[in-house]
Amino acid sequence: MKKPIYLSLCLSLLLTSAMSYAEPSKKEALEAIKKSAAFMANEVSNRGGYVYVYTEDLSDQWGEIPARKTQIWTQPPGTPTVGQIFLKAYHVTGEPEFLKYAENAADALIWGQHPTGGWHYLIDFDMPGLKKWYEDIASRCWGWEEYYHYYGNCSFDDDATSGPTEFLLELYMTTLDPKYRVPLIKALDFILEAQYPNGGWPQRYPLSYEYPHDGHEDYTHFYTFNDGIIVNNIHLLLKAYEQLGVEKYREAAVRGMDFVIISQLPPPQAGWGQQYDMNMQTAPARSYEPASVMPQYTVWNVSELMKFYTITGDRRYLHGIPDALEWLDNSYLPEGHAPNDQYTHAMFVELGTNKPIYPHVSGSGIEDGKTWISYDPKNTMPGYGMWYRIDMNVLRNEYERVSALTPDQARAEYEAERKKKTPAQPVGPAKIEEIIQSLDERGAWVEDITMRDYFNPWFGELTTFRGINIRTFINNMNALTDYLQK
Repeated sequence: MKKPIYLSLCLSLLLTSAMSYAEPSKKEALEAIKKSAAFMANEVSNRGGYVYVYTEDLSDQWGEIPARKTQIWTQPPGTPTVGQIFLKAYHVTGEPEFLKYAENAADALIWGQHPTGGWHYLIDFDMPGLKKWYEDIASRCWGWEEYYHYYGNCSFDDDATSGPTEFLLELYMTTLDPKYRVPLIKALDFILEAQYPNGGWPQRYPLSYEYPHDGHEDYTHFYTFNDGIIVNNIHLLLKAYEQLGVEKYREAAVRGMDFVIISQLPPPQAGWGQQYDMNMQTAPARSYEPASVMPQYTVWNVSELMKFYTITGDRRYLHGIPDALEWLDNSYLPEGHAPNDQYTHAMFVELGTNKPIYPHVSGSGIEDGKTWISYDPKNTMPGYGMWYRIDMNVLRNEYERVSALTPDQARAEYEAERKKKTPAQPVGPAKIEEIIQSLDERGAWVEDITMRDYFNPWFGELTTFRGINIRTFINNMNALTDYLQK
């Protein structure tokens, strides 16, 4: 039996509507990219720079901690990360306004570049007011101990220096404008100057020893793996060598690789610590980061050593891996230490005893807050990862695969990987349509944001408000630009 004509028409209209929803055009995606980028660059940015989170009406803002209106952040996902997404949009579309927005971000970073060549976590366009902000806000953000004291030097922590440097490198390679080459070379030379003779890097430079606290010496001059400092500098210098052809960058990168070898602890605890003192002993940093052996950093450094072998063809980088794997095999969590059986290893393992150790915290703020370390896995410090899942089979199989490569095969693998273009990460049409439709009339993605109490982050109340999250902007811009490349 034939369907009535009106029913066929209705079904046809519904199908057309569904197809329209499922398949937004590339023109619509480009319009959304332009609208959101223009709002960020023209309404949100401060002289081209950005923090992390804003209220919906832009009346308040936060970086890693509460930020002044005169501040921008250099850490991801702050100014360099936003600059990178504008640069990506320019490469994908060829539209000149995206390059302009990226250049504005670079100009803001250049304004805040330290005279020695690096960057702090943030840039403040009102330097006379920075001291009071440290006294009233930063030094009271309980747990963010890296903000308790203003050194006036530069930080490698959290990509605060490597992030702006890599962005300037990519912008310079795009434009070949000497305006960006000068601060880029200054930043790269700063990274070389800050490197210790044995290949490691400190957390901060120029070196400072002025802020011992919590019974420990100032840790900012220690050799530091925390938050990828050493490894990120290695890969940044390699990238600079490959794009600029300057041999001293490669030489410094190799010294950094060698530091990973010499910093491995001896058996039976043949892993790595988070940071090391000048005697190459693992050392404490923040009050809740004890001297220890760390499974997480051991896995990361094992993976890096395998990568270094493919970069250089030098089998020295593989020699310590079997001992590291054996230590990880012998360091599984005791029964009952983790909240569930998905975890295999603790964050911190005590030197000598090989027992898991845990930080704990009590108090209501910076004035009465206390931190201590114990063997007790219960009531550990909230909001700080204490356990990890490590798939030893995957790690061991990858070591065996890489170890089986000849030096020539290893280098060929690296070269093939290096030359491979990063593929677009396709997002389904329905998701793209959702991203486009959720853009407000200004060009903002507004969402519910839950903010901790920075003065009592462990036990304080959470606050939820409508706001703009830079991570969401970056994720959505990535999805839309990838969609254009389909």
